[in-house]
Amino acid sequence: MSMRTLINTERPGTDHVLTASIFLLLGLGLVTLYSSSYAFAQRNYENGLYFLSKQAVLGLLGIVFFFLALAINLEWIRKLIKPLVFFSVILCVLTFVPGIGITRNGSARWIGYGGFTFQPSELVKLVLPLYLAHLFDKKKEKIDSLSQGIIPPVIISGLFFILIIGQNDFSTAAFLAVNALFMFWLAGIRFRYLAGAFAMFVPIVTFLIFKEEHRLMRIISFLNPGFDPRGANYQVGNSINAISSGGFWGKGLGQGTVKIAGIPEIQSDFVFSAYAEEAGFLGVMLFCLLFGVFAVRGYMASMRNEKAFNRLLGTGLVTMITSQALMNIAVVAGALPATGIPLPFFSAGGSSLVVTMVMAGIIVNVSRQPSGTPMRFPREEA
Repeated sequence: MSMRTLINTERPGTDHVLTASIFLLLGLGLVTLYSSSYAFAQRNYENGLYFLSKQAVLGLLGIVFFFLALAINLEWIRKLIKPLVFFSVILCVLTFVPGIGITRNGSARWIGYGGFTFQPSELVKLVLPLYLAHLFDKKKEKIDSLSQGIIPPVIISGLFFILIIGQNDFSTAAFLAVNALFMFWLAGIRFRYLAGAFAMFVPIVTFLIFKEEHRLMRIISFLNPGFDPRGANYQVGNSINAISSGGFWGKGLGQGTVKIAGIPEIQSDFVFSAYAEEAGFLGVMLFCLLFGVFAVRGYMASMRNEKAFNRLLGTGLVTMITSQALMNIAVVAGALPATGIPLPFFSAGGSSLVVTMVMAGIIVNVSRQPSGTPMRFPREEA
């Protein structure tokens, strides 16, 4: 294999605005993590920099992978999609193997060896869009064939859904399923198939919610915010208090008070509430601006690409990151039931950060490819 085939040589120019928004989000995320986690880390680990130091190291690793993903030839990476899918399935299965799988708070989401841990479902957020974009482009002339254009992606998406549900990670499984359906729509799957998939998805999700008491309690708590304020609604209630207490200007870096005693392990899924408390309305607007720039520039670059695979992949990855951010913020603001979805670039967790940086690198890579007719997805080319 020559370097010419491995490295992307079609480079009209990098979208520097898109790239800047990514690195500003990464930097802002590290500052927020430091401020939000210091008191908790000092109290529990006797080291206020415990979470920041780990995140910074993994952030550097993420930057390395970002530039690798930026430079690689996207046509070459398509040759690795089947092995990547197989590898991701194996990693998901390993979460159930004693001695390798790690269970925390009732969820078997991680694998580990020695001091190293990894969450395979985070890798699936990258691999599933890669697989779907590749398959829908490859089968674009048979996109409405049930046996060739519909069943294969449904099987792979369903397999990942089942494996992640088995890890007791309902929110991630449902999140991936919705994003997969979005890519089905982008690819031009006929409405009757999408309606059929949705008709099957709703009762399955309903059954899974009622199957587990903690999931049902989250729904009840969301519908009735006054229910169990010291139990199921404790974290969300204090998160809303933290956000509202930030006011217009915010309390200042490291000056938040609600985050210290009111929100357990705030450095994880509820890190945005600490950010809003200390940065205030102006800081929230800055956050929205950065994510807005990232989303708009990412979508523009992806939708204008001349290759169907690049369009589907770039659009799918931008949606994966932005919808995850929107979902996380909606949860901490009380607009959605509590989930375990982290905030991209901000939440503590090396698996999420590294994979997010790889996805961001691929999105910028797509922006460097030659442009074609906007919104020309596979159905329109067939």
